[in-house]
Amino acid sequence: MRELVRKNILGITAYVAGKPIEETRRQLGLRDVIKLASNENPLGVSPKAVKAIRKEASGVNRYPDAQSFYLKKKLARLLNIAPANLVLGNGSDELIDVIIKTLVEDDENIITADTTFLEYGIVAAVNNREVRRVPLRYFKYDLESIKRKIDRKTKLIFIANPNNPTGTYVTRFELNDFIRELPDNIILVMDEAYDAFIDVDDFPRAQDYFKNKNVIILKTFSKAYGLAGIRLGYAIADTELASYMERVRQPFNINSLAQAGALAALEDKEFLRKTRSMVLEGKNYLYDNLKKLGLAYVPSVANFILVDVGRDSVEFFTKMLKFGVIVRDMKQYGLKNFIRVTIGTKKENERFIRVLKKILRGKEKT
Repeated sequence: MRELVRKNILGITAYVAGKPIEETRRQLGLRDVIKLASNENPLGVSPKAVKAIRKEASGVNRYPDAQSFYLKKKLARLLNIAPANLVLGNGSDELIDVIIKTLVEDDENIITADTTFLEYGIVAAVNNREVRRVPLRYFKYDLESIKRKIDRKTKLIFIANPNNPTGTYVTRFELNDFIRELPDNIILVMDEAYDAFIDVDDFPRAQDYFKNKNVIILKTFSKAYGLAGIRLGYAIADTELASYMERVRQPFNINSLAQAGALAALEDKEFLRKTRSMVLEGKNYLYDNLKKLGLAYVPSVANFILVDVGRDSVEFFTKMLKFGVIVRDMKQYGLKNFIRVTIGTKKENERFIRVLKKILRGKEKT
């Protein structure tokens, strides 16, 4: 069957998602499993969102609103933009695909970092577009090196800010200089999936740029809002760019449960406050304990931490799994001695550290 497949698909390595809790329970015969692998919200979902989803469930025999009118209206009001500036997607993953299909010609190229959100490269490869990868510098996007990679065929630049999996960020001053020198025929995509967890003063808000430059901003309901399971993200763009993206977007891509849940989640500011507080407190706890264990880590402004465990990350991930703790090995990202751990609840963070200590001391029996 290989000869029936498009040639560019043959060389693609599929995205490997974080291991699910149920699969771990089933495979290892464990009952008590925690997941700190996929940067999800350990507090769960806003009760208001759950209530709205349950109410909406009785009407799923009907197609959803294809334009997500009320959700766009609410988002536009909160963001102080027009509804026409918004394109909604089945997670940011779909929007990455929509952006590439809408904007990048067959012979044009895309630039991003070599260690960043994997879907930029995977989706580009599926669409048979060239990707130019620039190494990180001190675990950060190297904007100067990215500029040197630009040629007359460059169309898109993807920057995850904060970056996944490093948790680092491009500062306001760095981005100002970069955008000022960016050619007018290039579109910059700023992926701000983790912006709700920012605790620094010099973080740039990409929304400040999109009306004057070719900037598209990606945001998601999967992280801070705790709605990863309903798959909902959105892009902010110039109205004309957004209208072309709407031509490519699949109809009914945002289901009715997602629309109802997101509308309610936007109302629950207290849930968002609790989430942010938990992450910032948990991050400091993990920092302190990682230092005590002598483990190097990358300071993060997101809800996860990249940790150098000093040995094969797959082996380390497997050992942690036996204790019912799911983290993310970084082999697919090219970081063979690193794991990424999501900041969890106080109880989950404490359990992670206990298991970490056992493995580091060679006490690997559950």
